[in-house]
Amino acid sequence: MAPILAFDTPRLQSELRDTVRLAGPLIAGQLSGVGMTFVDAMLAGHLNAHTLGAVAVGASIWALAFVAALGVMMALPPSVAQLSGAGRQAEIGPLFRQALWLAAALGVVLFLAVRHGGPALVTLIGVDPALHADTTGFLRAIAWGAPALTGYFAVRGVSEGNGLTWPTMYFGLLGLVVLVPIGWILMYGKFGLPAMGAAGTGAATAIVIWLQFAAYLGWLAWRAEYRPLALFTQWDRPRWQPVAELLRIGLPMGIAVFMEASLFVAAALAIGRLGETTVASHQIALNVSSIAFMVPLGLALAITVRVGHAVGRNDVRGVRYAGFCGIALAFATQLAGTTVMLLFPGTIASLYTKDLGVIALASELLVLAGLFQFPDGIQVASNGALRGLKDTRIPMLVTVLAYWGIGMPVGVWLAFGRGMGARGIWMGLIAGLSVAALLLFWRFYSRARRGRWQAAPALRDS
Repeated sequence: MAPILAFDTPRLQSELRDTVRLAGPLIAGQLSGVGMTFVDAMLAGHLNAHTLGAVAVGASIWALAFVAALGVMMALPPSVAQLSGAGRQAEIGPLFRQALWLAAALGVVLFLAVRHGGPALVTLIGVDPALHADTTGFLRAIAWGAPALTGYFAVRGVSEGNGLTWPTMYFGLLGLVVLVPIGWILMYGKFGLPAMGAAGTGAATAIVIWLQFAAYLGWLAWRAEYRPLALFTQWDRPRWQPVAELLRIGLPMGIAVFMEASLFVAAALAIGRLGETTVASHQIALNVSSIAFMVPLGLALAITVRVGHAVGRNDVRGVRYAGFCGIALAFATQLAGTTVMLLFPGTIASLYTKDLGVIALASELLVLAGLFQFPDGIQVASNGALRGLKDTRIPMLVTVLAYWGIGMPVGVWLAFGRGMGARGIWMGLIAGLSVAALLLFWRFYSRARRGRWQAAPALRDS
């Protein structure tokens, strides 16, 4: 049997170069998003520990809404990429306008969920009652940013799907830069405004998201490279067929990323029973892993576009090159991250704290976090390749099985049944991610070998 990917050095080099070119700005954009979370924590922490605690709890709940919105709206980039690859640019504008309708509806749902359901969740998960008022204030303020967030994902998705990724970096950095002064003014009460504390952080973040959305929207309307797409040439009413197609692709992704995010929230809650030192150590390891994860996540977004373009061209070998080269790049970047965590865990931990007990335990967890990088990189890159094929339902089931059928039960058993504490939770996470990585890679390998997938359907009035 012929190999699935015959070695072609020039094409391999070209694919690697194109993927890196797309991924670089996306990685920077993802890191700027992490930076906004850091700014919120920094501003809150310099006010007082109480505000930091309220913002940390509220931000965790907001993160669940964030990733759910991201997952659903991630249906747009592969759809646009397939249309672009097939030379069907005339259909991108109508699809984009339908995506805006979907974003508006999803934004309203998330606004209501965060503003009214978030405070109820705070009570349900047993957060310290002393934090309830400020956490609720944070959630009710940041909820106003939900409609802008989903709109931002729509405008970002149409740009990235066309292979134009630099604006994502520009407006990600814009948000990071303007959040500092706005957050400082609202949280501390400057220029005659009342000090809003945690609610000020939420309001500042909501304002910044609206600024990012408006700026990105203006960029699409102004820049010449988007004009052939006719994004704003007419007003379209909502149409069920394209919206349903986006939901068919996006809802499984939304569920999958929500299941992944909720796994880490559940892990944090479980570790919360093990004492302050353990919680602090876990938070350090998780923060370092989250930063490192932005690199393969940015690569995965680029892989989706590269695979989608190849599908649109009906280029079977192109799909294989885009997918496997991207996964190999993700593996290589994770190798670098793993090496740093394995060689310098104590040095990394000491950047966060001077507490020797926390440094010692965090160093142990960072070793596990280093091993965690390999399956994490492979699973997110494989998922990115599958998104380019619009294959999302089976990956969703894989994610639920791996994370909640294996990862969490194994972690809880090792942590509490075998007395391994936080180390057991991290071993469970590694087990779940390893299963996900194996199954998702095999799924893409199987589909790439058969060379059969669904191209973007034509838009119809309905």
